[in-house]
Amino acid sequence: MRTMRSVGVCLVILAAVCWGVSGGIANILMDKGWDPIVISFYRGAIGFLCFFTWFLIRFKQNRTSSKKLYLWSFLAGVGVAGNFTFYFFTIQASGVAVASTLMYTAPVFVLVISFLLRIERSTWFKWGCIFGVLIGVVMLTGAYNTDSISVGVLGMISGLSAGLCYALFIFGFKNASSIGKPQPTLTIAFFSFCFILFLVADIRELSSVLTSGDLVWFLLLGVQGAGVSFILYVIGMKWIAPTTASMVAMVEPVTASLFGFLLIGDHLTLVQLLGIALILITVVVLSLKKPAPVQESPIVYAEEVSIM
Repeated sequence: MRTMRSVGVCLVILAAVCWGVSGGIANILMDKGWDPIVISFYRGAIGFLCFFTWFLIRFKQNRTSSKKLYLWSFLAGVGVAGNFTFYFFTIQASGVAVASTLMYTAPVFVLVISFLLRIERSTWFKWGCIFGVLIGVVMLTGAYNTDSISVGVLGMISGLSAGLCYALFIFGFKNASSIGKPQPTLTIAFFSFCFILFLVADIRELSSVLTSGDLVWFLLLGVQGAGVSFILYVIGMKWIAPTTASMVAMVEPVTASLFGFLLIGDHLTLVQLLGIALILITVVVLSLKKPAPVQESPIVYAEEVSIM
């Protein structure tokens, strides 16, 4: 049992490292002049091919005709499309470390939405966590000094939008997975993802990727940043608790920050580093807090699908 738990932890760590590195790869591609929407499309499209292959391997066990599963999976696809795209826009505007950290405000959005829908009880502890994340965002973005703000307004809005879309993905994936298996859910979600981004992307730039010298970068981004990493995470989650996964997944922003610092040249001030630490610590504390026994809280599942 301990061996399987160790394997599960290792798989989730590998998945989180892949997501962190994917931000760095996207930054490299944007420095080469590629549009964030095009980069996001190929990350999702290659991921879709991986999930579809996984789905076909055990087609009889995975096939489903549930309309609710299709609906919730489509909603998850909308969320992940917005998450990937806003995440890459934030990287372009503010750097990998800032983008990956702002994206991890998603559990707070889940909590606020749960309050509004009366799924989660409002407590001083939870509002304290929300306040802690907001303070961390202010420190990270430099919003406390409007004369020398370190992260532009568009970068901050884009980063928080990535977190909000991440929360939408959490809700959609949670409900779809309660109906069917992860293989059809991920396949439908990422097919929806591809359809949505295909409608808004520049078709000429999309087609030019296939004959460009950067095709290998796009393939690497899609395979490790969406396909293999998601599969590793889902398999790893079979053997570890959600709270463990939520803490292990924090490897992602740490990896992204190190990648940006060592290979891309991103630099952070002491106040920004403290802001990152405050956000990550608050999210971990919030994830470790057990939900009220009256109802199932979506924040629990936010831990289980703490992915990107």
